[in-house]
Amino acid sequence: MRLDVWLWAARFYKTRSLAKQAIEGGKVELGEGSARPARLVHVGDRLRVARGEERYEIDVLGLSETRGPASVAQQLYGETEAGRAARLAAAEQRRLTGAGYAKPPSKPDKRARRLIRALGDIDAL
Repeated sequence: MRLDVWLWAARFYKTRSLAKQAIEGGKVELGEGSARPARLVHVGDRLRVARGEERYEIDVLGLSETRGPASVAQQLYGETEAGRAARLAAAEQRRLTGAGYAKPPSKPDKRARRLIRALGDIDAL
């Protein structure tokens, strides 16, 4: 079965065209090399999928050409332990990096917006 169809059926991408763009953009690797949308996927293949900031390392456990419910889609693949640990560590690092950021209590008013535009710095208030 085609790689782009499998990624769509396994619910990694919302549409098949998004899956195809991700593959052509180098966001999906099959085995040790890069992949093509029409490349055939077999049970037992290992994929590395980058979706946003998340990186998945998965093993293909089943094939399906139709997109079904999420519970069925999750049975098509299994995430490796090393991949899961790396993904969770990266998520924790992103969470800790954003922990020092304090969201402003309200939107800037007209005067503050003018200052932001003029100076290009929100700390100028």
